Amino acid sequence: MTTISWDDFEKVELRVGRIVRVEPFPKARKPAYILHVDFGDAIGIKKSSAQITGLYSPESLVGKQVVAVVNFPKKQIGPLMSECLVTGFPNEDGDVALCVPDRLVPLGAKLM
Repeated sequence: MTTISWDDFEKVELRVGRIVRVEPFPKARKPAYILHVDFGDAIGIKKSSAQITGLYSPESLVGKQVVAVVNFPKKQIGPLMSECLVTGFPNEDGDVALCVPDRLVPLGAKLM
């Protein structure tokens, strides 16, 4: 494991957003959705590709708060320009469980 400094950690903008729309992503190499995540007025809505189809249906995702990195450069994923990285952890089967706050918090709130 590589050790980072506190200054390195402070550069990562981990923010809370709410999934407002989910689309299928049939052109992805691995099964994925396109998530539209609202981070509030200061950041706005950003798109992300998420390989979370094993544990979530599109209907179960809309309205869910998630934790995402919002200050990475945009990344081309097939035909999609991903604007943030929604975080999660793989389970024993390799399916990704989303990293979510356990209480409602304001959109755009920064991880502390």
